This record gives sequence, C-alpha cells and structure tokens, in this order.
Amino acid sequence: MSQTRLVECVPNFSEGRRPEVVERIRAAIESSPGARVVDQSLDASHNRAVVTVVGEPQAVSEGVFRGIRAACELIDLRTHRGEHPRIGATDVVPFVPLEGSTMDECVALAHALGARVGGELGIPVYFYEAAARVPGRRNLPDVRNIGFEALSAAVATDPARIPDEGPKGALHHSAGAVVVGARKFLIAYNVNLASEDVALAKEIAKKIREKDGGLKGIKAMGFAVDAPKCAQVSMNVCDHEATGLARVYAEIERLAAEKGVGILESELVGLAPRAALPGATAAAIRLRGFDPKQQIIEELL
Repeated sequence: MSQTRLVECVPNFSEGRRPEVVERIRAAIESSPGARVVDQSLDASHNRAVVTVVGEPQAVSEGVFRGIRAACELIDLRTHRGEHPRIGATDVVPFVPLEGSTMDECVALAHALGARVGGELGIPVYFYEAAARVPGRRNLPDVRNIGFEALSAAVATDPARIPDEGPKGALHHSAGAVVVGARKFLIAYNVNLASEDVALAKEIAKKIREKDGGLKGIKAMGFAVDAPKCAQVSMNVCDHEATGLARVYAEIERLAAEKGVGILESELVGLAPRAALPGATAAAIRLRGFDPKQQIIEELL
C-alpha cells in the first residue's frame, strides 16, 4: 500500500472585505479534485484573506493555480487599500510539508507552480524561503517590502527586482506579482492591545521581531484594526518550537505593561499544530474564539 502524501498550502489573497469574491476563489481551488480547503480567514482592516488548502501534492498545486487565476480576474490592486503590505492579488503562496511529504518536494511544487503562473497567467513570480533562487529573497519581507505601487516602477529599472518567472520588465497591471515558496509550518498570530496607540504596537513589534534582535523566529508589525477597534501586534511565528505562543504573548504583555497598557485578547489566523497549544495555553494567552476541532490541523486531516 502506498504511503499517504499530504501537503499544506496557505495562499494569501488581497481581499478581505468582499466575502463573495473570496468564496469564488475558494470554489476555484476546490474545483481541483482532492484539494480541500480546511480553513479561511478574512480581515477587513488588512483587506486580506488567508486560505488553507490540504491534500495530495499535485491536487493542491492544481487547486491553488485555479485560485490564483480566479484572483487575477476578481481583484484589482490599483484600487485595493488595506493595512497589510502586498504586491499581488494573490500575494504569497507557501507550500508546507505534512504527512509523507518533504521540504524538497514542496520546493519542487513551488517552482513548478511559479513557472506555470508566470507562463500561463503572465504574472511575475518571486521565490522565497526554501524555494528561493536568489539568496536575498529567502525572507518574505525583503521581497514584499516596497509594495505593489513602488514595485511596479522598480521592476522596470532595478536588477534586484527582476522576477524569477514570468514577465521581467513589468508587473501584471491589476494582479501585480506573486511570491511562491516552501517553508516550515508558520503560525499567524495577533495580539490586540487594550489601546488604540498604533505607535506602541509598532514599537513592541520592533522589539520582539528576530531581525531587530528580538525573539527567534518572530516576524512582527504594528497595525490599527477596526474589529475590535484597537492597536494590534501582528506576527508570523516561524518556529514555534524555538519561540512558543505563550512566550511571545508574555513578552508583548510585559512591554505593553511598561507603558500602562493591557492586553485585550489574542487570535489565530488560520491553523496551528497541536504542539503549539499544549494544556491551558489557549486560555492563558486569551485566545479569542478558539476551537481546537477547527483550528488544530491534526484534527482536520
């Protein structure tokens, strides 16, 4: 009997205010037999949707390609506004090895999908993390840092911005570019402060993120959000074994308390592995609306 082979893919789409558009993208993904959407999250402030797809590698790749094609037809970055940085209608597409699959296989999937997106859809593609072909593109923020508008101008003149696949001298006029990669399981985790002080959220984000000397595996930004109306420290926890959710929550709580500010709540965006939330961790970090049957990935496989 052949071994089950599963991968996860977590495409991020630049649309969080029109649920009907995200539903059409989800339907496109699930039109690939075997590609199963196990989670989706919409954020109106960020104007962004995160969709989690699980299945056999080729089924997932085909489904995500169909989702990218639908997003290209439905999302126009020229009129898109939101708190979250972005360069594409489909902004980032990471493949993650699960049961029976490997990082090398996910790199191959990323490269094949990128070639197809560039060739068939005419959307420039950049590869990141384990799939990076240019060393300076391993870190996602280094690829996405200038945003769609600035990248649209830079791609024509700056050799450092030449895409890995697809058109080389211009972004797609409405869909921008796509960043495709392969990585370990990433937990998207936000902490909402009991304050609307965005400057404080940005200050805390800088202190805790790894690149500025903070916690290992933490990428962080500070935002203003509308629901609830507060300042938010928004994070990618890239290595939960090195820095767990309880640890990062405690550090944010400490830094906020130094300014006389408390914590309102925290939230998962998408899924997390069971090992990231042992025992009473969810309660200890004030995790809003946590449902292990819907948010722990092992429960959904």
